Amino acid sequence: MDSAIRNPQSAIRILVNAGPTREHFDPVRFISNPSTGKQGFAIARAARDRGHAVVLVAGPVDLPDEPGVKMIHVTTAAEMADACKAQFEHCDAAILTAAVCDYRPSEQLSHKRAKSDEPLQVRLEPTEDICAALCQTKGRRVVIGFAMDDRQGERRAEAKLKRKNCDVIVANGPKNIGSDRATIRILHRQEGWSEPLSGTKQDIARHVISVLESLHAAAARPGE
Repeated sequence: MDSAIRNPQSAIRILVNAGPTREHFDPVRFISNPSTGKQGFAIARAARDRGHAVVLVAGPVDLPDEPGVKMIHVTTAAEMADACKAQFEHCDAAILTAAVCDYRPSEQLSHKRAKSDEPLQVRLEPTEDICAALCQTKGRRVVIGFAMDDRQGERRAEAKLKRKNCDVIVANGPKNIGSDRATIRILHRQEGWSEPLSGTKQDIARHVISVLESLHAAAARPGE
């Protein structure tokens, strides 16, 4: 546990989401992604160790629940969106690390589709952008989003920061998936890009919580 424990009176109520979602075609087939949820769980753990009140909305991951953290388990993007919006009403900040599927099948069968030798076409529809939805109602609350991209990462992160109206974007790369270590860059709305930061995911988590604490303190000051 981090030795620098905050005074409980200054605790921040933080929503974290983590892991993938699964979007089903039928009861046994789905589309998803390889996110493990490790970074989000590390952030929840670091926030708890700093004395903050944490709720963690987790997709289907192979990780144990975090003690001292309110856990909410979901499967689909719609379930994650509903849970995050409901919990954000009672929170001061959100850190959104989840790799939410961008699309889901427009039709979900109630039974397993039998295999056929014929080609199969599936229509997909976009899922809700959870970060953008929370930012529409955030007011002076702090929202930190994660953006994963394998090309033109900085340009796309800058566009996401503006479009979603979050306070910070953490640029994350595919090489971080499943690893216990990560390399990130942080894009601040006011300060621009940070230098690359590498370390264990717990190191990254502590740094992200430090950024959130600074932003939250600044937002709480009159005239900021």
